[in-house]
Amino acid sequence: MSAIEPAHDAPLALLGATREELCARAATLPGGRGQAEALHRSAFREGRFEPESALPAAQAAAWREALAFDLPRVVRRECESTATGLLEKAVLADARGLEYECVRIPMGRERESICLSTQVGCAMACRFCETGLLGRLRQLSAAEIVGQVVLARAQLGWRPTQVVFMGMGEPLDNTANLIQALHVLTDRAGLGFARERLTVCTIGRREGLAALHALGWKRLNLAISLNAADDARRSELMPATRALPLQELQELLISYRPRANFRLGLHWCLLPGLNDTRDDARRLAAWCAPLGRVLVQVIPYNPGTQPITRAPSEDEIARFLGWLREEGLAVRRRITKGRGVMAACGQLGNAELRGRAPRERGR
Repeated sequence: MSAIEPAHDAPLALLGATREELCARAATLPGGRGQAEALHRSAFREGRFEPESALPAAQAAAWREALAFDLPRVVRRECESTATGLLEKAVLADARGLEYECVRIPMGRERESICLSTQVGCAMACRFCETGLLGRLRQLSAAEIVGQVVLARAQLGWRPTQVVFMGMGEPLDNTANLIQALHVLTDRAGLGFARERLTVCTIGRREGLAALHALGWKRLNLAISLNAADDARRSELMPATRALPLQELQELLISYRPRANFRLGLHWCLLPGLNDTRDDARRLAAWCAPLGRVLVQVIPYNPGTQPITRAPSEDEIARFLGWLREEGLAVRRRITKGRGVMAACGQLGNAELRGRAPRERGR
């Protein structure tokens, strides 16, 4: 059963469906396709589901029985001023009270990204990431992933121009729901994001990369969280990467390339004393050589509640960027935003949930 195929008598999650999927479900409901389109439009554009506004009570009840519409509850909002505008983190809660987070990142020139979560917690246990300390508490459904965007637009006043899957969780550890969310986000009858405005960030998961490649989307952006160019150090920092050694990951990325001018993103969390030497820069360049166009984004480490090192100094960041450029790599320094409210890269997660909520086992 796929991410959006409920049992025959189970409600369809409205925010996890495209317009055509909703209309197919609505064939036997009052008003049929026309009513389905109206409800779909108001749900995605206005964040509301009110069949009673256009239908008699009995007919509206039939729609409420057939569809589920739930926006997450906002627990709190935290803001930080940046040079490009106001960064804001929204802490959301599911019906059990488990919290997950999304972040508005101002990019300047009336552009903003929304950083989405795909899980509550994360099973990857990366040592530099706050989310990994939680373990994976549960997967988010496609409707919950998309619901973060709908909520942000309808209730928080955010106006995201691009979507990045870099919040809580490993997106390719929740591949079915991620892919359904991609279909819903790009549905022209709904939110209508262009594919090139979406970026999936992953440590690299064999089956997940294959599923993304099978989509055949030439413009979808992909970013690999690399952080070390040798298996020993990478598995020390990111234990789950033992399942996919760097040579095999490299081969998968070579075959993944969806178009001739595709540029792969590589993320390097700069950790003083752990992956910031001249040799690290050389190894990274050598590993990148067969991949074609790449852009290395250097992300200064943002310490969490259990830091493994300190944040790098500006001199250390500049030195490492210089070494990468000497190796011929295209490189960009990620400007730190949100560190003061635990909204920066690697800082999402509620320490109070550790050990309290049962972790999800298996896939």
